Amino acid sequence: MTSASVGVIGGSGLYDMEGLTGREDVEVETPFGRPSDAIAVGTLGGRSVAFLPRHGRGHRISPAEIPARANIFALKTLGVTHVVSVSAVGSLREDLHPLDMVVPDQIIDRTRGRESSFFGRGIVAHVAFADPFCPVLGRALHAAAGDSGSRAHMGGTLIAMEGPAFSTRAESELYRSWGAAIIGMTALPEAKLAREAEMCYATLACVTDFDCWHPGHDSVSVELVVSNLLANVAAAQDAVRRLLASLPGRDACGCSRALESAIVTAPEAVPERAASDLEPLVGRYLRRG
Repeated sequence: MTSASVGVIGGSGLYDMEGLTGREDVEVETPFGRPSDAIAVGTLGGRSVAFLPRHGRGHRISPAEIPARANIFALKTLGVTHVVSVSAVGSLREDLHPLDMVVPDQIIDRTRGRESSFFGRGIVAHVAFADPFCPVLGRALHAAAGDSGSRAHMGGTLIAMEGPAFSTRAESELYRSWGAAIIGMTALPEAKLAREAEMCYATLACVTDFDCWHPGHDSVSVELVVSNLLANVAAAQDAVRRLLASLPGRDACGCSRALESAIVTAPEAVPERAASDLEPLVGRYLRRG
């Protein structure tokens, strides 16, 4: 079976991964439907990599419509242990400029109604989410982004908004008053699902604009976002390639053990269908004898 150890989820403007050799486009079926697109699996920097365009090739899928559960589950079934999310964000701080890159370490959920868990249907799990991004992978990603020549920043709170409309000025000022650093539409529920799937997850956030709060800059627009994001695509791809050369091991953090004490449903009480559907996630915790 085709497999990969590193997953890259490309956001707006990043619909393919240059340099991927031995490429095979894999169609994956999951209990949560089909992923955003076929997953390109190949070799990059000596590592097996699975690339998935979050919005689909041609950018067909709106942020609230992204099949995040299918995306993360599909990567899990391919053997992925580390997920790098590349996404466009707006800056909420004066020192974070367009074309900068940020690796956030916190997140505030302002989405509405998105399916954000694999669990339910007779099996209950509560994962720890105090630190929503893998700190070890995040530090390595920050170093790789800096080495790519970008102005890279480590840490900061990401506001995950619903979209697809951009913020009002009042909302933008509110988020600034909270001390948030950047704002985007896609990090959730991805980060929560990756934690439930016991995968290391970090975001390389490409700053495209100053949202709408900055008096000295134009309000955010699709043209501005796309223009600046395309300028950052080559740097983002280079950062990913550099990360692969220094990828941390699975024992460097606790992500691979996120479910050890999270499942509260007794194994014998888990419905057979739920156990079967979630076998790649929970199989080792539900086996008895």
